[in-house]
Amino acid sequence: MKAVILAGGLGTRISEETHLRPKPMIEIGGKPMLWHIMKIYSAYGVNDFVICCGYKGYVIKEYFANYFLHMSDVTFDIANNRMSVHEKHAEPWRVTLVDTGDDTMTGGRLGRVRPYVQDEELFFFTYGDGVSDVDIAAQMAFHRSHGKLATITAVQPPGRYGALRTDGLAVSGFMEKPPGDGGLINGGFFVLSPKCLDLIEGDSTVWELGPLSRLAENGELMAFEHRGFWQAMDTLREKNALEELWSSGAAPWKVWRS
Repeated sequence: MKAVILAGGLGTRISEETHLRPKPMIEIGGKPMLWHIMKIYSAYGVNDFVICCGYKGYVIKEYFANYFLHMSDVTFDIANNRMSVHEKHAEPWRVTLVDTGDDTMTGGRLGRVRPYVQDEELFFFTYGDGVSDVDIAAQMAFHRSHGKLATITAVQPPGRYGALRTDGLAVSGFMEKPPGDGGLINGGFFVLSPKCLDLIEGDSTVWELGPLSRLAENGELMAFEHRGFWQAMDTLREKNALEELWSSGAAPWKVWRS
């Protein structure tokens, strides 16, 4: 089964990083965000990826074209024009990189990769800037059980600020970034039938405003509720928070073995 990942947006809210590279190539623990997302899917046996490139897409192409250089120790024998790769770290991945345009909207990008997924029974689809410990196998089982065209992962966003613990007007303590107000939001990590692509009208289609809304109106969208870890990387603050989690050695989204 294939997983389609959006990787072409400008990432203007984290421009400190994205003026040099596309947002999914921002590194957490020395590895691109895109790599972390692919490792999540790969942990569940999904190893065939379609990457929707756009803004600075050549950076993504260069990364995979020189994957061994990025992931392994190498020796360059300049005099003899030879390169030796030591302890190759390979992944069982097949990666298709598709130029979906610099200004194409989210739905339009998905529409542009139709030739690569239209013959699939189902496929996964997600954003290139969010990680989670969502159970992909359980999500797929849920999707097959309801028989609708689409499944969206519903998540509770983390709180942005610390909160006061009070007893009346007396402050008794502090809570560090408690969960949000209980409302669920679109966390990405979709499971889709290729029939969903018929709802995409062109490059200007916004996936969230057009096709998703129509799927919901038609009773073809179901929510897989995930109460575990989920975090998008929209700002430098969130990037740094993910970096701290990775450095701690206990990153919740690291569902794969080293």
